[in-house]
Order: sequence, then structure tokens, then C-alpha cells
Amino acid sequence: MALLELRNVSKWYGTGSNRTEVLKNINLTIEEGEFIAIVGFTGSGKTTLISLIAGLIEPDEGEVLLNGVKISGPGPDRGVVFQNYSLLPWLSVLDNILLAVDTVFPDMSAEEKEACAKKYISMVNLSPAINKKPSELSGGMRQRVSVARALAMDPKILLLDEPLSALDALTRGSLQDEISRIWEQDKKTVLLITNDVDEGIYLADRIIPLKPGPNATLGPIFTVDLERHRDKKALNHNQKFKDLRNAVNKYLMDVGAEAKKDAGSKNYILPDAQPVDLLGPMGVSYSLRRLFN
Repeated sequence: MALLELRNVSKWYGTGSNRTEVLKNINLTIEEGEFIAIVGFTGSGKTTLISLIAGLIEPDEGEVLLNGVKISGPGPDRGVVFQNYSLLPWLSVLDNILLAVDTVFPDMSAEEKEACAKKYISMVNLSPAINKKPSELSGGMRQRVSVARALAMDPKILLLDEPLSALDALTRGSLQDEISRIWEQDKKTVLLITNDVDEGIYLADRIIPLKPGPNATLGPIFTVDLERHRDKKALNHNQKFKDLRNAVNKYLMDVGAEAKKDAGSKNYILPDAQPVDLLGPMGVSYSLRRLFN
């Protein structure tokens, strides 16, 4: 049995003529220990997809299963790291993580909870900042706290919703290395949402494009047949990496161009609007005469 399975999942917002189709007929299977990257365009529904898996919203059609059980709401078996840091500003690094540990493992002793929190703080290399508040941390350090907090809950699957998109290039590259190292150490099942193809190839076992919306659906699976541990500098000279990057980018450019072409070919029915003559006897509109009188 797959760890995570999405069966014919569709999601829309609104009703009637105001209904917006976001995702259509999404089918996805993730095995335990896999690292999967979903890549796609901004606005294609990537965050909606991860929100469905997190249980924050429900599908309008289809179902999402975790270990064969239908997901009906949020739970500690799915750790989520969002684009923003979602940290409590009045708590230290340690206390932010302890709050999550205390919620998920209420029967642990205080000593065990602190040891658990410190383990994951050390894992993301933040031990020197353990007593600092979020306002005293850089953006990259705050995101490390978010990752540590999610891992400390010991989820079955870690959901990463473009967690590095707001960071500068150097910090983003550093955190990519941290996420890769943590995954190799912990072998936690991970689903990464990203718009960076290189990032997906560097981190994942499989890359799956999400086609542009509306009615976005998943494209073909690209297997990342590259040995681990992966070295970024070496990858730049690796022909398999270059071929895979070109293949994924070409696919995304092709479906993007097709979506743009389809959008441009739509026929729009304009309302039968007629001009209203508001001019008064002096050739000045009624609204202007009120303004100056």
C-alpha cells in the first residue's frame, strides 16, 4: 500500500458562473521514503494541492488517502512548512518547537520534550540561536526553525510548500543542502512544491509537472536517476542532469505555450452596454454641476 494516494481529485472555488476550476482529475501515488517534487507555474494550483493533502481544504471530487485512510482534516501525521515562517514572535526558537512537541506528544516528560526539540534544532544547525526570538533571526534561520518544528512532530510525510521561494539565492542554496542532508539522514517521506526545476532535480527522486490552470492536472513523471549524495558543482557537468533539466523545462515551456494559446483563442461575450447621456442644458454633466454647485 502506498503511503499517500490521490484518486481523481478535483477542486474548484465558487458556484455557477463564478465557479473557478483549479485542479482536475489529480492522480498521484507516493511510497514511503520517497522525495517527490511537484513543479509548475505560479497560479497553477500547487498550494491548493498541498492544502488538500494537509487536510486544510477538502476535494470537491475524489479522495486523498494516507496509509489507505481518507484524509478528513489536518493532523500531526503531516508536517507542513509554508512559504512564510508561521512562528510565534514572542517565543524563542526552543519554545516554538516545544509548543509543537507538547501538542503532539503530551505524555512525554518535560525532559524528553526538551531533548526532542534540541535534537531537531541541532539537525538544522541552529543550536547557537536556541534562545533567540524570530525577530533576531534572518529569513533563512526562521525557515530552518519551521523545518525543525515540522520534523519534531515526527510526521509520516513532510509537505514543503515553496519554503525557499522568499529567500535570496545564496540562502536558498544553503537550505537546499540542509534539506538534502536531513532527508538522507532521516529518510522522511517528502513532497516538495517548487517552481525551480534545478531545485527539484537536486532534491527529489521524481519530478512531476503540474500543468497550468484552470483545470490543472499532473503531467508525466520524470525520474531523477542521479546518485546520492548529490554535489551541485558536479551536477553542472553531469550530462544526465543536463538532459533531465532540458526535458522538464521543454515540457513546461510547451504546455505553458499551449495554455497561453488556448487562453487567447477564447471568445468573450460582452454585455450590451449603452452610453448614458448625462449632459445638462449647458453641456455640463449633472455630476459635474453638483460638484461645483
